[in-house]
Amino acid sequence: MHTNNDFEFKTVGDIRFGVNAALSLPALLISRFDAKSILIVTDKGLVNAGVLDTVFAELDVSGLTFSVFDGVQADPPEAIILAAAEQAKKADVVIGIGGGSSMDSAKLAAVLAMEQQVLAAMYGVDLVTSQRKPLVLIPTTAGTGSEVTPISIVTTGESTKAGVVSPVLYPDVALLDPCLTVGLPAHITAETGVDAMVHAIEAFTSKHKKNPLSDNLAVKALQLLSTHLPLCYANGKDLDHRGATLLGAMLAGQAFANSPVAAVHALAYPLGGIYHMAHGLTNALMLPYVMRFNLAHAEQEYAQLGVVVNPHLAGLSQSEQALGFIEYMQKFCYDLGITKRLRDYGIEQAALTDLANAAMLQTRLLTNNPRTVTFEDALALYQEAW
Repeated sequence: MHTNNDFEFKTVGDIRFGVNAALSLPALLISRFDAKSILIVTDKGLVNAGVLDTVFAELDVSGLTFSVFDGVQADPPEAIILAAAEQAKKADVVIGIGGGSSMDSAKLAAVLAMEQQVLAAMYGVDLVTSQRKPLVLIPTTAGTGSEVTPISIVTTGESTKAGVVSPVLYPDVALLDPCLTVGLPAHITAETGVDAMVHAIEAFTSKHKKNPLSDNLAVKALQLLSTHLPLCYANGKDLDHRGATLLGAMLAGQAFANSPVAAVHALAYPLGGIYHMAHGLTNALMLPYVMRFNLAHAEQEYAQLGVVVNPHLAGLSQSEQALGFIEYMQKFCYDLGITKRLRDYGIEQAALTDLANAAMLQTRLLTNNPRTVTFEDALALYQEAW
């Protein structure tokens, strides 16, 4: 890539990272926003697991009035977003704590609470005309990077997903605390971590908006995740490894917020929408097949990333390095217990045509892929993954 190519790069203006950083939340809310009442948008699983107990305790003694909306589900449907927005109308600040779905829901709740625009008018790129309430995002998984992306994904209808993409969705503050990720089960640690690696890989190979800032963030993200994710998977209590993966996921989020993802995500979305499979898992299942499909069109980029994750590839030819990277990622996922195929999740072979049709609707993503994807290509990729 030529360094003189024009590009734009946006990100969150205030990012705070640290062990126990979440305990400083009340002080931040009072000093930064002069807040009196806040709404926390999260899910019941986190509340029941006690992950947020320390945060709630700090809020209890702070004098702030806070309410909790814990109705978020994975791939949240519109009804949940609207319910959260209804509660957000009474709050000075909206706080999203959780995985991507909770943060995505909080972003849209903060906008919809202003009652300036309806949700249906926001789907697409740069269509949000509304202002939003002050917004703080706190991830509890090292995965989506949603705390630093201008994107919310919503399930519309039975199984289709739509995205709202707008700089209005960047939060005022992203607060990252590795302590909040310690309780994550190993398989979720693995799936969300691979999701973040897919963000880095697809940002680095994006056809349209690839830029030097995203490239550097993607490389650093892959370094951190390839090193620390297996160690997190083995020992989820280690704060150093948890912190490194959390940072890696955030850097990957910054990368793909500006150099968008492509066919892996386009093919993963229908699996999530129709079969309610976890987003990180669907990305991991499709990754090796899409990478092989893209190989001839992204060989140079794959070769560069191959040397980043496996220095032993240095000195080999570009094609050997690129192939080495694909093999590395396939083994990496396997070692994290991501070993199954689509058929192992109750997906019938007869359903692959419907999946391919659904994937072709993801034009916002497919346009970024290094190689053009036709319906026949999508069907063939699902067949390979099946």
